Amino acid sequence: MDVPLRPVTLEGRHVRLEPLSPTHVDALAEVGVDPELWRWTLTEIASRADAERYVETALAEQRAGTALPFAIVQLTAQRAVGCTRYHNIDRVNRRLEIGWTWVARAWQRTPVNTEAKYLLLTHAFETLGCVRVEFKTDALNAPSRRALARIGAREEGTLRRHQLTRSGRWRDSVYFSILDEEWPDVKRRLEEKLGGG
Repeated sequence: MDVPLRPVTLEGRHVRLEPLSPTHVDALAEVGVDPELWRWTLTEIASRADAERYVETALAEQRAGTALPFAIVQLTAQRAVGCTRYHNIDRVNRRLEIGWTWVARAWQRTPVNTEAKYLLLTHAFETLGCVRVEFKTDALNAPSRRALARIGAREEGTLRRHQLTRSGRWRDSVYFSILDEEWPDVKRRLEEKLGGG
């Protein structure tokens, strides 16, 4: 990557992505204790203690240089309504993954997630110099797969029995990506979506 990967605040019209910190625990616990949010994930926030562990784990990965986590702050409400992060960071090959993304149900189907993705992708391609940004989702999570395709990410394939879920089910993970030469078109599509939001 062209520049050091360090905590940064990214702000749009609807959301501000702030470096995740322990100060976000209470707000994330308040909006994150919702079993439906965690249906397709490998982790869950069912209590304040879970939210605290979630943040601690993300910050430990940040210190190790493998992740850069953000709180998603909805600007009108001025509160954290979810999280996202860069992870699986590969500086040599100039790629990273955007994942661990969740948004409280009250802010789903609003511009929050679209603008968060727009801000992260813009920073990844235009500031960090990435040539590839990846996403993965549970093969059974049809809404997530549709959303990734809608923003212009390309489905690449499925890793079978890729991860063990909390329930003991083996998850097949579907990978998507956006390449640097595809970014201008993806950016235009996202800007059109946000222009109507």
